[in-house]
Amino acid sequence: MDTVPEENVSATLTVAVPSSRVYAVLADPTTHASIDGTGWVQEAVDRVPLTEVGQLFRMDMYHPGHPNGDYQVFNEVQVADPPRAIGWRTGYDPQGDGHLEFGGWFWRYDLTPLGPSGTEITLTYDWSAVPQSVREYLRFPPFGPEHLGNSLRHLAEITGPTPRP
Repeated sequence: MDTVPEENVSATLTVAVPSSRVYAVLADPTTHASIDGTGWVQEAVDRVPLTEVGQLFRMDMYHPGHPNGDYQVFNEVQVADPPRAIGWRTGYDPQGDGHLEFGGWFWRYDLTPLGPSGTEITLTYDWSAVPQSVREYLRFPPFGPEHLGNSLRHLAEITGPTPRP
């Protein structure tokens, strides 16, 4: 992927599932590895549903370009507005002492209900708060353009169609 002049990328997909169902899947950290379009997210360490701004949840990750390959991130919920929006910023614990640092990137899902059984989902990855010092060694976005679309398709598969009576 070439340099992106904006500091965020988005993708949108419409699904035949109520927004409350989509939100519930997104608020469950145990589903995130299945949703991820890159294969980097491995497993939820914290398995409690995401319910409030400020809540932290850890994820085990893998990236071949990471110095250790396997690593762990801390995510802090920044938006929790069921069933319309959920989002988090990603950070880490560099010293292992509980003092978290956040890199300046943010994931957000906006859900627009389309009647009782449809939802338009927009996934946005925003790196506008990434400091220049981080941009010197990490490229943004750190994934190809297909990642967001892959994630939305995975989310659609997980939520499944609404059963008809």
